[in-house]
Amino acid sequence: MKIKLDENLPASLTAWLGELGHDVDTVPDEGLTGRPDTDVWQAAQAEGRFLISQDLDFSDVRRFVPGTHHGVLVLRLGSPSSRQLAARLRATLANEDVETWGGCFVVLSDLKLRVRRPRASN
Repeated sequence: MKIKLDENLPASLTAWLGELGHDVDTVPDEGLTGRPDTDVWQAAQAEGRFLISQDLDFSDVRRFVPGTHHGVLVLRLGSPSSRQLAARLRATLANEDVETWGGCFVVLSDLKLRVRRPRASN
């Protein structure tokens, strides 16, 4: 899967996701650090990348309707230290079929994983 990591996630995840076979780039690597969320979103979409962020600006499912984009995962942890973010994301991605998340709106919290998939066409 092609993934873009937002600047608010540990850089250590890049190599780990690469080891899992994902094509990963990051907001800092692209020179998008500090840029508006719309720039980050447009870059992810232009590159066909699934965006992983803890930025709540990406958490509105009405704005990011499943099936209208390449996918987004928003991390919402109670105590989002770098270590806890990395551990929760690693545990989830190692045990889930993330390849099926393209076009989905995903929210990952301390205890839950919610995956909203695109509606089936009639």
